[in-house]
Amino acid sequence: MSPTTSETAQGGRRLVIVESPAKAKTIKGYLGPGYVVEASVGHIRDLPNGAAEVPDKYTGEVRRLGVDVDHDFQPVYVVNSDKKSQVKKLKELLADSDELFLATDEDREGEAIAWHLQEVLKPKVPVRRMVFHEITKDAIRAAVANPRELNQRLVDAQETRRILDRLYGYEVSPVLWKKVMRGLSAGRVQSVATRLVVERERERIAFRSAEYWDLTGTFSHPSPAALKGDVGDPGTFGARLTAVDGLRVAQGRDFTSLGQLKDGVNVLHLDEAGARSLAAALADTAFTVRSVESKPYRRSPYAPFRTTTLQQEASRKLGFGAKATMQVAQKLYENGYITYMRTDSTILSDTAVAAARAQVTQLYGADYLPDKPRTYAGKVKNAQEAHEAIRPSGDRFRTPAETGLTGDQFRLYELIWKRTVASQMKDAIGNSVTVKIGGRASDGRDAEFSASGKTITFHGFMKAYVEGADDPNAELDDRERRLPQVAEGDRLTAEEITADGHATKPPARYTEASLVKELEEREIGRPSTYATILGTILDRGYVFKKGTALVPSFLSFAVVNLLEKHFGRLVDYDFTAKMEDDLDRIARGEAEAVPWLKRFYFGEGAQGGAAEAGNGDGDHLGGLKELVTDLGAIDAREISSFPVGDGIVLRVGRYGPYVERPAEVEGGTGRRADVPDDLPPDELTVAYAEELLAKPSGEFELGPDPETGRMIVAKDGRYGPYVTEVLPEDTPKSGKNAIKPRTASLLKSMSLDTVTLEDALKLMSLPRVVGVDPEGVEITAQNGRYGPYLKKGTDSRSLETEEQIFTITLEEALAIYAQPKQRGRAAAKPPLKELGTDPVSERPVVVKDGRFGPYVTDGETNATLRRDDDVETITPERGYELLAEKRAKGPAKKTAKKAAAKKTAAKKTAAKKTAAKKTTAKKTAAKTTAKTAAKKATAARKSSANAE
Repeated sequence: MSPTTSETAQGGRRLVIVESPAKAKTIKGYLGPGYVVEASVGHIRDLPNGAAEVPDKYTGEVRRLGVDVDHDFQPVYVVNSDKKSQVKKLKELLADSDELFLATDEDREGEAIAWHLQEVLKPKVPVRRMVFHEITKDAIRAAVANPRELNQRLVDAQETRRILDRLYGYEVSPVLWKKVMRGLSAGRVQSVATRLVVERERERIAFRSAEYWDLTGTFSHPSPAALKGDVGDPGTFGARLTAVDGLRVAQGRDFTSLGQLKDGVNVLHLDEAGARSLAAALADTAFTVRSVESKPYRRSPYAPFRTTTLQQEASRKLGFGAKATMQVAQKLYENGYITYMRTDSTILSDTAVAAARAQVTQLYGADYLPDKPRTYAGKVKNAQEAHEAIRPSGDRFRTPAETGLTGDQFRLYELIWKRTVASQMKDAIGNSVTVKIGGRASDGRDAEFSASGKTITFHGFMKAYVEGADDPNAELDDRERRLPQVAEGDRLTAEEITADGHATKPPARYTEASLVKELEEREIGRPSTYATILGTILDRGYVFKKGTALVPSFLSFAVVNLLEKHFGRLVDYDFTAKMEDDLDRIARGEAEAVPWLKRFYFGEGAQGGAAEAGNGDGDHLGGLKELVTDLGAIDAREISSFPVGDGIVLRVGRYGPYVERPAEVEGGTGRRADVPDDLPPDELTVAYAEELLAKPSGEFELGPDPETGRMIVAKDGRYGPYVTEVLPEDTPKSGKNAIKPRTASLLKSMSLDTVTLEDALKLMSLPRVVGVDPEGVEITAQNGRYGPYLKKGTDSRSLETEEQIFTITLEEALAIYAQPKQRGRAAAKPPLKELGTDPVSERPVVVKDGRFGPYVTDGETNATLRRDDDVETITPERGYELLAEKRAKGPAKKTAKKAAAKKTAAKKTAAKKTAAKKTTAKKTAAKTTAKTAAKKATAARKSSANAE
């Protein structure tokens, strides 16, 4: 690719290009003089975002797709418009350099960025590919001393993925625009991820709960240890009924999702009456220990983190979303605290193993260090094993306290550090015990109870780290359950026997952590892209959050319905996994990209046409072009319609979801009602749909205005209910003679089904003139964006209630204005909800009502609630997650203060001038301001270019 390092002139200037400015700043400090480190700021070149970016020489499909499908799928690359100034800067720096080091990340994406830099910059000096997986002085210097060639296979693999995703998105998305709604998107992984969430919701909708009962007994055993007060030997313990007359008692796992017992299951299904009857019959029963089974317990450490396991644990333990986790990890990596955070590997280098083992001995003692270093085999198929696991950087790990980190960065580093150190510690060992207890009821039935316990005699790695669980009710590994020391034949006393009712639960919705786990287990997509995929399906409105759960929108039901029925193969889980295999084969040089793309797009080698290409049978490649060409079979109304029950249908319209009941007689008028955007689909029952349909909606005539004769109507608009007048059809609606109808929002105390014509006329008469003050200034009462208020000239005063708008007298208004106007902020409103203590700042988190809507705050960081968050239902975990995401973004940039200060100073200076010079001063100030603004604009552009 280029001359060797020895051919470069000694003492020459070397240009090192990395992706981000933060990374550049850290690396620059390690290289010293002779090196210039600059950032490309991500990709500098990509496929065009639209036809306007495509060079004029390209036409037709090439212009639309950005890929020439008829000539071996040649991509059309363009320099991103926001990167042109940065490219210019890089070229200028390269012109003064004797050697170029491409130091982008050591993965497919990084290799592709390096290749694009080489293609665009066209260097005439030696070029090196510099790779490293941690940013420390030793690692950076070693990378400079040992460069390699650009890996063209990785570049080709990334390019194939990019072309595939472009074809998928640009061909399928327009189908969604035509048949569902404008602005939607489809993607190779995002559509499959959305389908997973939708399928889980379908299971919840179809689910029918089953009720079952059992018994819980509290038993006492006066063992010698318990009598001596040994806290390790409890005197009482609980056990659950497991069998009656040898027949196992039914548990939740014995029922289907439809609430029926599974076929072939021979169990006793107790109802409430049967359970209470049995409990009463066992009241005076003498119980004995029938068996005691003890087994050794051993638990090995968890493997060091890779990308997906880090995202899952950060979600469980820290409440971070996948996106927030990767943002914080990126900062830790770029500032030299951890190794590269996008990795499929669980391997630790010899240096890292030595560092971890040294800290085990130092912090926990030699008893916790295994004789041999532990190794972990990669479980991810086609993992990029060139990377290490995510771990603290360096040949000696800094403890969290030594880093000087704070907030989210401290917490994530601590999580990574603990997991890494624990991975090199001894197993936890102990004993697990199962005790069977039996007795005969007064009615002759034999009842058997069971209790299980676990004791840990040596905690091993658990001293440092215990993995979390997706199920909040799940028992963690370090949880102990102690039972008294009993032996077979011992007599026990039943202190209490209670009947307990249970109901089966629908399958839990995915969280970000569990969806990441599901995608990885199905081998769909690449783990390094999961955070982006989750962000996409949330931003597109396919999924919203309810607490930490991912809830599909009704829109996603329509999209998935269309894709399943007409592009079945594209959202088939096995097909998507096979595509991933093929792409990895291309990366390894075992397959060729162009023939593979031809089969995918044109169907070459497929066993049939479009129908077979989409039904999930036969060859897993074939026919995208033909699939998207014939859309006649797609019924847009059918795709977006879902039966609710009793003749009611949910439809997904272009302006949102609604329920509809057809007219009872042919030619009649049916009823419609909008469905709240944030309603979980499994909560749309027939009863709730009936409730929505019963509410007034649409347009209601209240009567004619007595003065104008115009009809007054009440409507439910986008921003809430309001009243307005209907203007004659010939009324000009545009131009200088345009007339706008009088309109007014309903007060909070009003509703569409109770508002009257009199109410409407009063509302549309606002503002109301209250009177004139002694100085002749008019006072009016009005209803504004932030509530009711009085206005006198430019002086506004808030009113306490909306009713005061119509009732306040002139005397009362003058009394309000006689009071000194409150300066600064008004008294703080009480919080809408208290959520608890934030695990990062350790401050109380509350929900408050702000100027732009409700938000969560811990007194230091504020985060606005998203569209899908509700004040009443928001959980503490969701509040902590919003604050974590806000902290990860960092403080907002402030650029306007200096300008504002200068304007204020200018005004004060102008105010000191004499009246005769006021006009001149204003003109001069205006010219000066204009010149200053022009200079600032130029400076801002330069600053922006440098920042990129």
